[in-house]
Amino acid sequence: MKHIPRKRFGQHFLADAGIVDAIVEAIAPKPGQTVVEIGPGLAAMTQPLVERLGHLTVIELDRDLALRLRLHPQLTVIESDVLKVDFVELARTIAVAGGGGTTKLRVVGNLPYNISTPILFHLLDCVDVIEDQHFMLQKEVVDRMVARPATSDYGRLSVMLQWRYAMEMVLFVPPESFDPPPRVDSAVVRMVPLEHPAALDGELLSEIVRVAFSQRRKLLRHTLGRWLEEKAFAGQFDVQRRAEEVPVADYLALTAAIMDTNR
Repeated sequence: MKHIPRKRFGQHFLADAGIVDAIVEAIAPKPGQTVVEIGPGLAAMTQPLVERLGHLTVIELDRDLALRLRLHPQLTVIESDVLKVDFVELARTIAVAGGGGTTKLRVVGNLPYNISTPILFHLLDCVDVIEDQHFMLQKEVVDRMVARPATSDYGRLSVMLQWRYAMEMVLFVPPESFDPPPRVDSAVVRMVPLEHPAALDGELLSEIVRVAFSQRRKLLRHTLGRWLEEKAFAGQFDVQRRAEEVPVADYLALTAAIMDTNR
């Protein structure tokens, strides 16, 4: 029976074999690696992945699709909302099943556009068990993820993700590659956790960036400057800039300085 894409799940299924091949080549899966696919859907990418890997863990929310996927002998199917999956615990479970040791996950997927940003932040909390991530997303989101300072795309998402990942756009995907075609362009992004990220309080960094970008057209003295005054921060930070003009490293350094004063 043909599966009808469900709007409430944001389903747009890959239907272009050439694009699928290009994505799998970008991922470059090797036999025995621990790969988790988010939202396998009709298994367009799942099948070529599992052929190279030998086994694949998939996370699927749609009950009907999960039922189909369970018929595949080389798949472990987790029927769940991905935002409810504890990837740290998943890595531990897979490691135990494999005989112990530590396991880092390679995470891939065609992420639903309506919840792509929450998924990215959910995985940010689990980055210590991630080897790398390859995601297809709305191109507009990828542009924001990889944006450099002093550009219109640079914002909270850029800073928070670039704190922990090196990222690059690896493939453009047009709407006609999907069934049904979305109304936006898509792109595939590669995300590799940094080997030595700044050891920071993520919640504090998030608050600083949120305040800074709350009125991005104004100078920071109107937003983050006032916030720093309320915190009685006595250190140096140039608030005569707009939020988008401040490099990631400066936001990280400010967070570290505030953490030092609070010790």
